[in-house]
Amino acid sequence: MRSTGQLEMPRSRRELIGSVIDSSTALLAEQQHDIVRFAMGAPSEDLMPLAALDEAFASTRSGRFDYGESEGEPRLREQILRLAAEAGAPTRDERIVVTTGGMQGLDLTFKLCVDPGDLVIVEAPTYSNGHATALSYGAEVVGAPTDENGLVVEVLPGIVERAGRPPRAIYTIPNFQNPTGVTLSRARKERLLELAERWGAVIIEDDPYGMLRFDGDPVPSLAEIAPDHPLLFQVRTFSKTVAPGLRTGWIDVDPATRARAIAAKQAMDTCSSVPVQHAVARFLERGALEPHLARLQPLYRERKLAMRHELARAFGDRAIATDPDGGFFLWVTFTNDLAGIDTEELFPAALAEGVAYIPGPAFTVDGSMRNALRLCFATSSPARIAEGIGRLDRAIAGANGATGAAR
Repeated sequence: MRSTGQLEMPRSRRELIGSVIDSSTALLAEQQHDIVRFAMGAPSEDLMPLAALDEAFASTRSGRFDYGESEGEPRLREQILRLAAEAGAPTRDERIVVTTGGMQGLDLTFKLCVDPGDLVIVEAPTYSNGHATALSYGAEVVGAPTDENGLVVEVLPGIVERAGRPPRAIYTIPNFQNPTGVTLSRARKERLLELAERWGAVIIEDDPYGMLRFDGDPVPSLAEIAPDHPLLFQVRTFSKTVAPGLRTGWIDVDPATRARAIAAKQAMDTCSSVPVQHAVARFLERGALEPHLARLQPLYRERKLAMRHELARAFGDRAIATDPDGGFFLWVTFTNDLAGIDTEELFPAALAEGVAYIPGPAFTVDGSMRNALRLCFATSSPARIAEGIGRLDRAIAGANGATGAAR
């Protein structure tokens, strides 16, 4: 056997794709100058419930440093069931597995549902870590367009016809989608369920932002429309609602699938952090989540409006921004004389100017949408948002050789 002196990876794992979003954390830490951080999808520390979390971590005394159940600590699962019932989509304990963040939930989903060569349909654009996880298991990933009502479900039959085979899975972020902020309408959810049943395709419903609505009327979830549906694989997390460093989430799946998910998780990490699970359970038991969300929602609305205002002031009709009713993000597409901007190429100049974002191509499977970018409004105060958009304006003006986009 010939040795090359290098580790030979299996063919299906040679194209593992790292996360542009997650890598931005280390990149920003290396910077020595002030950066307005529109890149990571995270709340600022001043919006995290630090006192309530400190109390929750201090209150549990016994059992918290033992190994835990792979399916999650019972007291946390009990609180997850309460949250689901209060959201109008009651579920059962035999459907729940606690995960180490939403990303482990996605990894379990694709591990269980996708074989190499399987067709997976994702939104275009979509969360980069989502389609990267599908690719890591050898899927053939195809993007389907989105509009103001979310995934354009009406085009899926055409995609399937051109592919010559049905999808094994359809990945959607239905509420305040990452990166666009749009929400999937009820009519499209119902049609998506019909198509999934026709094709035997798993619907992967990734919903980190559903509790963060600050405008408009709630849209029924897929679980409300089709309770206990065997093809629905729900992925949830406390990262966006409480604090990202908790790395605590859960999946809600058909009981037969749950048994396989537990076995798969045992091969990953045995159980999610027991002390953190107890702390999150205590936080929820004390009723701390509801007032925390009530505090966040108007602040996020204020920040979204501030960002849209500053974009309009700086760029006018040369930048089109989405207008979400919740969540963290605006998706900005440059048009007219700015349509030729390449946001990947612009990024070093923007970083040097003191503003960070995620370029549009990071959210596509084909490197397209180069004249678009994602901005997170949740992290920054209105004053910092104004400063950051001003810096972005200067970076674009410099790249275009202009005197400034904000006239």
